[in-house]
Amino acid sequence: MAREKLSKEAVAEALAGLDDWSLAGDGGSITRTFIFKNFSEAFAFMTRVALAAEKMDHHPDWSNVYKTVNVTLNTHDAGGLTALDFELAKEMDRYFD
Repeated sequence: MAREKLSKEAVAEALAGLDDWSLAGDGGSITRTFIFKNFSEAFAFMTRVALAAEKMDHHPDWSNVYKTVNVTLNTHDAGGLTALDFELAKEMDRYFD
């Protein structure tokens, strides 16, 4: 996966292919909140995502409070959004479904 920063147009196109993700106000990251039935389901989700993120060598900024997982994705070394962010977002969506 390339770590090249995407253009605004490419970001808009990639974001249109995702459900429930939002572009941050600065345009440099995407965010989503995942809500589960309980803490165990939230933690299981985070575990699955952590394994996928490690394989991709791309790690989310996230937090967990009880059954809620808040996620922010961007590529720090590119200074914004890359294809990796959208690939990881798709993986998260797949694990959530």
